[in-house]
Amino acid sequence: MTLKSGFDYMNNPLLNKGTAFTSEERLNYKLDGLLPPIIETIEQQALRIENQLENLESPLHKHQLLTNLYNENRTLYYYVVTKNVSEYLPIIYTPTIGDAVIHYHTDYTAPDEALFIDAFTPEKLRASVENYAQNNPNIDMIVITDGEGVLGIGDWGVNGVKIAVGKLAVYTVAAGLSPDRVLPVVIDAGTNNKTLLEDSRYLGNKRPRLSESDYDTFIAQFVEVMSDVFPSAILHWEDFGRANASRILHNYRDKICTFNDDIQGTGAMVVAAALATINVSNIPLNKQKIIIFGAGTAGIGIADQLSGQLMRETGLPFESAKKHFYLMDRSGLVLDNMTDLTDGQKKYSHQASDWASVPTDTLEHLVEAIHPTMLIGCSGVTGAFKESIVKKMAEHTERPAILPLSNPTKLAEATAADLIKWTDGKALIVTGSPSKPVTYQNITYEIGQANNALLYPGLGLGALVTRSKFITDGMLAAASSAVSDQISTNELGAALLPHVRTLRETSRAVAIAVANQAIKENIHQVELASVTKAVEREMWQPTYKGV
Repeated sequence: MTLKSGFDYMNNPLLNKGTAFTSEERLNYKLDGLLPPIIETIEQQALRIENQLENLESPLHKHQLLTNLYNENRTLYYYVVTKNVSEYLPIIYTPTIGDAVIHYHTDYTAPDEALFIDAFTPEKLRASVENYAQNNPNIDMIVITDGEGVLGIGDWGVNGVKIAVGKLAVYTVAAGLSPDRVLPVVIDAGTNNKTLLEDSRYLGNKRPRLSESDYDTFIAQFVEVMSDVFPSAILHWEDFGRANASRILHNYRDKICTFNDDIQGTGAMVVAAALATINVSNIPLNKQKIIIFGAGTAGIGIADQLSGQLMRETGLPFESAKKHFYLMDRSGLVLDNMTDLTDGQKKYSHQASDWASVPTDTLEHLVEAIHPTMLIGCSGVTGAFKESIVKKMAEHTERPAILPLSNPTKLAEATAADLIKWTDGKALIVTGSPSKPVTYQNITYEIGQANNALLYPGLGLGALVTRSKFITDGMLAAASSAVSDQISTNELGAALLPHVRTLRETSRAVAIAVANQAIKENIHQVELASVTKAVEREMWQPTYKGV
């Protein structure tokens, strides 16, 4: 693209430096008179942004200010967020992103730098993708959503574009994916959200979602076009409805370099958390009895990754490994005589005849029946891990592993403070949302967060530097181990997972482990003299450069 005027530079967020343009740049790029005369450093600019954020009370308003900065000056945005990653990560993504999605159509002022795909006009698909590629053909990572299963808030249609943008921002903050080589995509396949369908301000198609057959046909066309136009890009699927998410992953994971973070990333992150709890409890995975409360996309992904880890460790066949897992949905323990089970639920269903005389309709009944060693929540049912349930679990397990992973915080199955109190400090806790340290009987417990941001950015970077043909279970397992290896659990009260302030270091370690695994599996497409140097070379830093 030929840049002719100073406004061309200032209106391009990838090139804009604002008040940090040097005297020479202002002369050469015709910027004199278009900016205040004082030339600032990026640190001075960052301090101004930080002060503005401090004066805003609501996380959503802070998100909106940072979004405006993202659209104006991408380098400064990443400098500010990276510098304040512990404080601002929850603002740019979970949990604040949920509110940003809900308000997207009412607060809309200008299009995000994203690709909007209309599934109801498939004849425009290739032209739409090529229109974007004319501006930027060199894309390494594509995050795609259709907004049907957003976080814990459900179907928000085209508003889900905020998810794709936010997820890629985390890729850059955590693993240094260059912001000019990532692409957020939202597929508008309709919505079944009545509120949106009746709202004149909604910006997507006011039509019910496509049927399964029409949807699958469109996704096949979409994958073909994206692979043609961006042949080196990894396709990352995010916040799809659970049935569609499972089918897409099943259909394409062995054909292209792709993965679903809700299914695989969440599962791999829970494996990391499980490995950390095992380091403390000394109960090996093949001795664990694990209840997964919530048998949706995330729950199945967790079961898949944990059962895969168990099979790798022991050599057990799946039919034996799956007996360690008890999935619960709205109707209770998932049994093989239930109707409308997804394929994933069928895999882990127990024989109804084995449970005919045992009540399994509630979590409390199931805990009484099996005496679990690990309890994982991904249900979105606030307070589901009640005191009576937790105490029953602790009666039979010295160090019970309890992971209330639903987020945002208001949807968590339990709070860390309650779990510590109810188990007299013995519970091994990992939460889904950030949790403040808990002091109990003069011991301060740091609470680890099973934040996918600790895993998926490094996973993507590792696949990227090797140009891996696929993303395999082995690569996911390598990522899990790399995360759990970042911390020591010897100290009483220590967090079981790395803190987000170590996001860059953790992502680097994950990327190196994943890249080495891809090479081990011989699915890499480039030869690397040094994996570590290749990873570090690929990690973009938010500093101003000549334009």
